Amino acid sequence: MQNSLENYLEADGGAGNVLAHARLLMKLTNLYQEIAPVYLGRTSCLANYKSGIIIIHAFNGAVAAKLRQLAPTLADGFSKRGIECNGVQVKVQANKIITQSTTSTQKPLGSRALREIEGLRDSLPDAPLRAALDSLLAHAAKKE
Repeated sequence: MQNSLENYLEADGGAGNVLAHARLLMKLTNLYQEIAPVYLGRTSCLANYKSGIIIIHAFNGAVAAKLRQLAPTLADGFSKRGIECNGVQVKVQANKIITQSTTSTQKPLGSRALREIEGLRDSLPDAPLRAALDSLLAHAAKKE
């Protein structure tokens, strides 16, 4: 079974072409990481290679602008490493931003923390901070 799958993927038909292109993209990705400045390599990725054009996705507009300035240098770097490179095209392709859930769970204050907050409150003069600590302690008492 494994041999027949490998034969299919490596055949000259469509699947063989896809596998060859995938291997080329892996090679180009490694070269891109060597050629690009480290800070730009971390905030962008090689996306594709079509007709001698390297396509790079930048994670934001600022990175894209800098990569566009460096496009001739990047193209030259690929050419010097034996890749036919007629140019570099840069597109902004923002990563999905993971957001924190707004429904977080509040953990109750421990007995030691409550004692220390009470001690701090008792040491303060009658002021807004003391009132805020009173409110915090009253809220914590309701949770218990």
